[in-house]
Amino acid sequence: MSEVEPAKKLVIYLMAGKEAPELAASAVAGGADTIELGFPFSDPLADGPVIRKAAEAALAAGMTTTACLDCLTEVRDAVDVPLVPMTYAALFEAYGWERLAHDIREAGAASMIVADVPIDVRPELTRVHLVAPTSTDERIALAGAATDGWLYLVTLTGTTGVRSGIAPAFTGLAERARRLCTTPLYAGFGISTPDHARAAAEQVDGVIVGSQALLVAEEGPAALHNYVASLRAAIDR
Repeated sequence: MSEVEPAKKLVIYLMAGKEAPELAASAVAGGADTIELGFPFSDPLADGPVIRKAAEAALAAGMTTTACLDCLTEVRDAVDVPLVPMTYAALFEAYGWERLAHDIREAGAASMIVADVPIDVRPELTRVHLVAPTSTDERIALAGAATDGWLYLVTLTGTTGVRSGIAPAFTGLAERARRLCTTPLYAGFGISTPDHARAAAEQVDGVIVGSQALLVAEEGPAALHNYVASLRAAIDR
């Protein structure tokens, strides 16, 4: 008898690096359904201090784009869940748009996120699109129609990071996206506790946790496993 897949999806963000395969395996064992793998960039406009610090450390450790692709392959070998690299346009500009998109897929990615490329720019690049509380209905509908697999709802106006609660604007965004789109909706930015995850999951199909996952990952794979398991338990209630 096959296992029943959880109704709500849990995405855990990790930064590319030598520890990523082991951390990814721990996250999946704890209940993660997808791993979002950060390809570091020196000026990540969408990211707050935790992810910025992790990106700086990764770059200092030699995580070039080629090294990130190698890391992606290693993570692919370590886990059997979708992998979604997240990065910025500058890496594509330097490496080559078509070449990097091809190499990301060849390394085992299910899709990709390019945080600073709007929906109507590079339409040939198949990717997960993002919308925010400030997005118009027209942009949400366009993103929902073009996104790859699921639509990323940014819960707040601002950067990633650990916060005290879910932004009030998120409910309105989730309601509009549900009305305008047929694709699954995943929520991210500012989700850090099991309570946050459960509250978000009540309105969308998946939850993305980044900054707090990186902080916990600093304590090692076992700590990350337990943290992810607490998120999993919360959204499965």
